[in-house]
Formats: sequence, structure tokens, C-alpha cells
Amino acid sequence: MSWDASNSGGGRRTEVLVIGAGQAGLAAANELKKAGVDYLLLDAAAAVGDSWRQRYETLTLFTPRSISSLPGLPLPGDSEGYATKDEFAAYLSRYAKMGGHRIETRTRISSLRRKQGALEAVSDDGRLYSASAVIVATGPFSIPRIPSIAERFSDEIRQMHVADFQNAGSVAEGPVLVVGDGASGRDVALALATSHQVLLARGRGRKLFPERILGRSTWWWLQRLGLLGAKPDSIIGRRMRRIDPFPNRGNDDATLIRKGVALKPRLVSVDGCHAVFADGSREAPRTVVWATGYRDEFDWIRIEGAVDAEGRLLHQEGVSPVPGLYFVGRPWQRNRASALIAGAGEDASFVVEALRRWIREDTRRSVNIRDDG
Repeated sequence: MSWDASNSGGGRRTEVLVIGAGQAGLAAANELKKAGVDYLLLDAAAAVGDSWRQRYETLTLFTPRSISSLPGLPLPGDSEGYATKDEFAAYLSRYAKMGGHRIETRTRISSLRRKQGALEAVSDDGRLYSASAVIVATGPFSIPRIPSIAERFSDEIRQMHVADFQNAGSVAEGPVLVVGDGASGRDVALALATSHQVLLARGRGRKLFPERILGRSTWWWLQRLGLLGAKPDSIIGRRMRRIDPFPNRGNDDATLIRKGVALKPRLVSVDGCHAVFADGSREAPRTVVWATGYRDEFDWIRIEGAVDAEGRLLHQEGVSPVPGLYFVGRPWQRNRASALIAGAGEDASFVVEALRRWIREDTRRSVNIRDDG
């Protein structure tokens, strides 16, 4: 197979269609290639890695390079350091070329249906793709989530989601309110603090764990102790999901305050040009940056039984109740590592093995039907 980063146009038939060519989709393609299964990768972006390139300038990986590689290609550089978003984008591009995967970029899927015993995907420009099985690898960061309270701000206040933030130069002069104190919110607050007056509205209490313990990366310890393998419904897994800790890499409260960021309690109301906080205080920002996460949007999967009444994917460790439909790259899909690059390879291996079993069983069923006929 040759690596093809261009649109080939026209419809196509393949055994397995992989929707999404980020780390999860590439890991799935790697497993499919090893298994000798015919497949095609589709991605909405213009080039592999663009979803990382387009994010804010100071973004780095959450985990050190030592546990941020896909199977078969180590991430170059200091094993204890953190790759920048551009480094990782380039790494994904190299990984795609190394694998020789067939990839069609600039291909956004607008619907996935079952048709005449196959799964049929339609792109937003009308191209058709038919497959026996589909692996959805579109990732968890689909649609920026902005709370409805944002509508109460005056039109004079500029608003943006962290997905659209690049650097301090992309923000107008004047006070900036960053809403949300997860890792991204803290990154943005620190990036702005050198040039703007910054307010950071926090929500629930955040748990930050030390970056290193006894001279080793805390991630090394988590992996060594098996905690990255904690299942979603285990005691440890439930606690980790509830607390949702992230590493302290110079983004703790004390550092934020030292850098000039004003920490505020939860944003509870908006009155025109003013933000009102849980302690009753009011501030008048010029710009609001919403670091309030993302939501999934799977209304394009138009197959009965694929999603529940609230639009959430139905699956067991990436295996859908819909025959031939699979997922990779979902947070807590199988364990804590599922949300990390470190877990992409194992999750892809598990899903592709399940897919291969289904293909074998489906083939046997078809043979039996013909024999009976």
C-alpha cells in the first residue's frame, strides 16, 4: 500500500474503513496492516497531524516522551521531556508514512449508515465509502463546549473557546477572564499573564500530582504500578475518574498567583459586561476565553443501537453492539491509559482482534447460508 495524502475522489469499497487519522486511527491502521486486512483511513484535516498543529502555541503533550509513542516508532528526544504539539504532529506524519497507509485527507464524514448488509459512509461533499466494518477514531475533542451563560455577555465582550486560542497576540488588550482551570485553562492563563491582566475562574477543586517522585516521572510510577491499567468500574478507576488529576508542571495555584494571575471562584452569573463569581465579586473582562472542555457529537452515526437516547456511544471496550462497528481513542475505553497516547496501541490491538473474530464468524455464517441454500 502507498501512503496517499491527497483526495482521490470517487467512491470506494474496502474491508475496513477507519474514520480519523490521529494517533488512535493510525494505531488501528497499524494493527489492521499486521493482520493483513484491507483498510482505508479517512481524515477531515488537510494533513495528518493538523489537529495538533492547530492548537495553542504553548501546548505540549500531557505525558513524557517515554510513554507517548505509538507501536513501532519511538518518539525522538529526551525520554523524560514533553514533546511540543508541533513535534508530535510531525511524529504522526512520519508514523503514517512509515506505515504506508492509504489515507484520504480533507474528507469529513457527514453520515454513517447500514445499507444492503454493509456500512456506508458519506462525506460532506457527497463521496461514498462502503465497508464491511468501520472503526471510528475521531477522538474525544469534537465540538467545543461553551456554557449557555456565555450568551448573557454583552456583544462588547470578545469571546473565544480555547480551541481557537493561539497565543497572547490573538487576544485584544484589556483584562482577560479564563473560565475553567483544567490543564488547558491554566496553560492559557500563564501564556497571557506576561501581557494581560488575567482572571482565572475555577470550578471544583483541582488535584495536581507532582511531576516527579524519587527522581522518576510520576507517569513512570503509574505505569509501573499498573495504575494506567485501572478499569473504569474498578475502585481505583472510579476514584481516578472522579478526581481527574493532572501533573503539576509549573501550573499550580502558587505559580499562577506568582505570575500575576488572579484566582477567582466559580463563575455563576453574567450581567452584560460583568462576570459575577460565587463569592459575589464582579469583574469586567474585555475578553473571555472558555476552557470548558469539549463534547462529543455522533448524530452523524445513523445506525440504530449505536448511540443511546442522549447521543452517547454504546460500546463495550470499543466494541459496539452494532455488528461491524468499533471505536478507538475514547477516554476510559478500556482503562486509564485509553485517554493517553500510551494506550492507543493496546486498545487498537484489542479492537482489531475483536473485529477479526467478527469477520471470521460472519464469513462462516455466509458459507453456511450458501450451503443450506
